[in-house]
Amino acid sequence: MDEAVGGEEYLFKIVVIGDSAVGKSNLLSRFARDEFDLHSKATIGVEFQTQVMDIDGKEIKAQVWDTAGQERFRAVTSAYYRGAVGALIVYDITRRSTFDSVKRWLDELNTHCDTTTARMLVGNKRDLENIRDISVDEGKRLAEEEGLFFIETSALDSTNVKEAFQIVIREVYNNVRRKVLNSDSYKGELSSNRVSLINGSKNSSSCCSR
Repeated sequence: MDEAVGGEEYLFKIVVIGDSAVGKSNLLSRFARDEFDLHSKATIGVEFQTQVMDIDGKEIKAQVWDTAGQERFRAVTSAYYRGAVGALIVYDITRRSTFDSVKRWLDELNTHCDTTTARMLVGNKRDLENIRDISVDEGKRLAEEEGLFFIETSALDSTNVKEAFQIVIREVYNNVRRKVLNSDSYKGELSSNRVSLINGSKNSSSCCSR
């Protein structure tokens, strides 16, 4: 992997949350390895994958954590919110109960994460249009109410999977750059707390929000 321009390197922790069987693990495996497992089992505990992106000539490492959605693991996974700067809240467009759970997951996210955490509402399994139970407009309305990005994906056919992660990662990068440019002291806070910014320089760059 090439050195980032200016010697800057960023490491962002992103969590993928939502009810069990909404497709979190397959979204992650599609994004990280371009793989899909039709017989994917429920995730026990937590696993993560690291992906590298280039944004504005900077090397961005995204450590994406797949957080188990089953209630009995909630006590285990809550610790894994710590340090997260981005989140994808996933529901299954064919299962109303998973959509109804979104606000509970947001409450949990708000409890454990900073309010500036970049958040994306993801309606997964859009390949199952014939048995859809949540309309696109419903998803958009909830996202607007909660101040979230919104996208529908299919881990099965890879529709919008890369885009969903990239939008969140770029928004995290934009948030960090705004804070770094506004406060040199923030670099130390980021390095020791929520985001690793290695060999940070004062090079400014304009970023778009998408």
